[in-house]
Amino acid sequence: MWYEKSLDTEQVNGQKIEFMNHTGTHLDGEKHFIGSGRDIASMPLDELVGDAVVADISEKVGDYDVYTSDMIEDVVDVREGDILFIHTGYQEYAWHRENADPHKFFCKHPGPNQEFAEWCKEKNLNYLILDCGSADHPMNTIVRDVRPALADEAADHLGVDDLDEIFPPEGYQLMHTELFPEGIVHVENAQVPGELLNERLQIGTFPWRFRGGESSVSRVVAFTEA
Repeated sequence: MWYEKSLDTEQVNGQKIEFMNHTGTHLDGEKHFIGSGRDIASMPLDELVGDAVVADISEKVGDYDVYTSDMIEDVVDVREGDILFIHTGYQEYAWHRENADPHKFFCKHPGPNQEFAEWCKEKNLNYLILDCGSADHPMNTIVRDVRPALADEAADHLGVDDLDEIFPPEGYQLMHTELFPEGIVHVENAQVPGELLNERLQIGTFPWRFRGGESSVSRVVAFTEA
């Protein structure tokens, strides 16, 4: 952020702000991974507001764990077309929190595999919301390549010699590459109040809707009965 105009010279303050679309809570749009996908401005409001359920799996998962559709359905009833908020508990380690641990938040959070992606398609989910740094497992992202020591740690934790056994190359970043063509996008780095865990409600995601935008910083709002 900087001042393009100032009280000292132009007698008025005017600021410019530069940031990534993937800063803080943000909606990953289709165009993030699909060149011909819709931009943020083309996503109508009625797609972004709807019936939702919050699944708290924080007691079921830890560092590098793979979560499954069964874990979700153990705690909530997920209906066709729902917005699904997955609470892993890892928002607790985000950079702005008292227990901030960026390595844990971005590189060690739990994530899904192919089974989960297929289940999302079968449920025809509206979209997903995650409380961690990515909708994909960190070992199914660039983290695996740029942090080889963590990849070794994850393989040991998951009981495999090669992470390709769980995350094969053809399924790289599958929550993006396989779900976005189906119209199932997601919000990353969101937070949900404790009183809404495992509850059914209405959720709306409100991005900055600008033409050509591949993704956008967003506000996620829960609507509950008074």
